[in-house]
Amino acid sequence: MPDPTPLVALTAGEPAGIGPDLCAMLAARGFPGRLVILGDRAVITERAKGRGLAFDVPAYRDRASAPPVSLLSIATGAPVTAGRLDPANARHVLDLLDRALEGCVSGEFDAMVTAPVQKSVLNDAGIAFTGHTEYLAEGTGTPRVVMLLVGGGLRVALATTHLPLAAVPGAITAPLLLAVMRILDHDLKHRFGIASPRILVAGLNPHAGESGYLGREEIDVIAPAIEAARREGLGVSGPWPADTLFTPRMLEGADAALAMFHDQGLPVLKHAAFGSAVNVTLGLPIIRTSVDHGTALDLAGRGAIDAGSLEQAIALAFEMAARGR
Repeated sequence: MPDPTPLVALTAGEPAGIGPDLCAMLAARGFPGRLVILGDRAVITERAKGRGLAFDVPAYRDRASAPPVSLLSIATGAPVTAGRLDPANARHVLDLLDRALEGCVSGEFDAMVTAPVQKSVLNDAGIAFTGHTEYLAEGTGTPRVVMLLVGGGLRVALATTHLPLAAVPGAITAPLLLAVMRILDHDLKHRFGIASPRILVAGLNPHAGESGYLGREEIDVIAPAIEAARREGLGVSGPWPADTLFTPRMLEGADAALAMFHDQGLPVLKHAAFGSAVNVTLGLPIIRTSVDHGTALDLAGRGAIDAGSLEQAIALAFEMAARGR
């Protein structure tokens, strides 16, 4: 009889980075479901051996027969040296993502977790790649997604992500903010099981604009978007000054904060949970979580590394997958 427990796909990411090391380390851990690792068996086995670990994970065949941990081996395009990027392996990185995404869309997998990739080597290979989030959004035909970081008792979503600071004010519009608030509210309900989410919305300017003396974005854009969301029944409030929004008194009883730009919200969360925070992509028709760190090329195959963020990303993926079944 098929095992009814969730099946989560874990992509090993950039083969020259710490992704294969992390996969080798976590293969022996217990999870509340079944995990299938997508990566090159030879690469992961070599990293495991270098760290004094055994990697004897059985091959993945299909959902029905999947054991607690299995490996779907996808070969790299060229030999891998830990810590040394090679554009010849860029296609391999996307092959891992494509197979995991295909499995999630078809229902073969219940969620996907991604180890870090190196955008620069993909670009060096002539592939226009701006990030996991954008790639998965395009692959699922999703017009808008939202980045949410979870950790340290916080959930922080971003209205804008990887933009130059000078471009942020022009990118923040009332339609954008309303769409982001809708996605955040929907996924807090359906992915996190929060019946009536309370969302605190940050202002853009110091002191949330100081009644217009320090900028009018709060008056002209952010407040009208919040009012429109409230008319739809969303539990949003603000705009709040960002320097006090993240204080314990303000956060008490709140389920998430919505920051206007990357470095407004993420320094607070990473101070609270660096190394154990989880990146969640909201708005997708699938569940996707990831780590809060990069490929750490200098630590691949040799350095002391912490698997906490990836372990938490896997645990949260299982939690959300179980809720959706």
